[in-house]
Amino acid sequence: MVRVNRSGLLYVLALGSCAFLLFQLHYYRKYVTKAGPRLLNADNQWTVRSFLSGAHTCHVPVFLIDVSVLNSISHNAPGHHNCNFLCSRPITAFGLNAKLWSHDASSCFLAALEQKDFSWTLSSGEDPRLVGLDVSGDQVPLHLLLRRHGNVIQLVFFVERGGGFLWHGALRLRPDQDRTFPFRLLDYGRHQGAYDRPELVLTVLDGLDVRVPRNVTHFLLEQRHAHFLECGYRDAHSFLQLYPQDSSSAALDFRRKVQTLLQISVRTLGQIQVPFWISSGTCLGWLRQCEVISYSRDVDIGIFVQDFRPEIVQVLTRAGLQLKHRFGKVEDSLELSFLLDDVKLDVFFFYDDGQFMWNGGTQARTGRKFKYVFPRFSLCWTMFLELKVRVPCETLDYVRANYGDGWSVPTVTWDWKTSPSNVLNNGVWPVDQWEELIQVF
Repeated sequence: MVRVNRSGLLYVLALGSCAFLLFQLHYYRKYVTKAGPRLLNADNQWTVRSFLSGAHTCHVPVFLIDVSVLNSISHNAPGHHNCNFLCSRPITAFGLNAKLWSHDASSCFLAALEQKDFSWTLSSGEDPRLVGLDVSGDQVPLHLLLRRHGNVIQLVFFVERGGGFLWHGALRLRPDQDRTFPFRLLDYGRHQGAYDRPELVLTVLDGLDVRVPRNVTHFLLEQRHAHFLECGYRDAHSFLQLYPQDSSSAALDFRRKVQTLLQISVRTLGQIQVPFWISSGTCLGWLRQCEVISYSRDVDIGIFVQDFRPEIVQVLTRAGLQLKHRFGKVEDSLELSFLLDDVKLDVFFFYDDGQFMWNGGTQARTGRKFKYVFPRFSLCWTMFLELKVRVPCETLDYVRANYGDGWSVPTVTWDWKTSPSNVLNNGVWPVDQWEELIQVF
């Protein structure tokens, strides 16, 4: 029988245990601590649990809007698991309709959270619904930041706007606020945002009852493209002091027709998921005076050509618009024009040339082609004529490209072939293609 050296065996076991301990330490340092937000953090679950408990007790109906958690929900069916969703974030974002933040509810809620060892900072701002009016002083809550043992809850307040959508404000630091706060990790607050009103459902995450948007995928898509620009009402007021708004019955009637055309465009193009923005003179009116230019006599919208759908003509004509002309082709200088009563809706399709963007124009009588060149731009939301519509985020550059440095001075006389600052000659359509490419109805 082989004799076992007990001392040697104990030495080998001790050595193996040390090696295994070192491996665990190495793994923890390399993979777990570096994972940051992915680290399972039961204390964060307790933070969220305490937050939801206070909200429930004080009748504050918060709902989950955290991008990371909603992404997890969209890829994994929520269930009664110990800590699959809410433990993976150092910051967790929730939303609340601002009209439900009453004095009693807010006092109860903040007192309950203070008892649970939370500290908080409430950011407020000017009520956006009053910015365009001669009213000042009213504030609305924008963001509530709650901290507990290194974990953070961000509560975003959504304000109901006249266009039937929800708006949240930007988060701005005061000079006396804590600059060590991890603001760069926040999902919300870098800019204003606009959202459709989500339908909420109750689900269970990590054993907690949580309200979430029913259509999580749609909400996440909105979040990626939610950037909102408020019209410059104060600049518009200064402009209208110099150039008073036309208040004649004809101008008011034109404004009503423009609003109707845009309402139809929002509804019908939204049904087939074709995004558009207000362009040309309509965009100029929004930027310069937050209103319709009464002498423009038409409505201009832009659509990226990659979003073209053949159904565009069908849905707009079914909505009561009459197709007046179709110029160009999808590959080059496509343009559509519709008529409702005596007001045109001009639809310009935009092409990406890599360095710049452009839309085309065609003179029906001669077949001449024109190109209107713009610096590259992205799209933001705004409110115009009580409607949630898109505008170029780089609005000033966009308008200046089209109207030059004198964009802020009204110009009644305008020739679309020569007046724009960004117009270029772009050749002539071959005569044998006119029947197909220059259609007037």
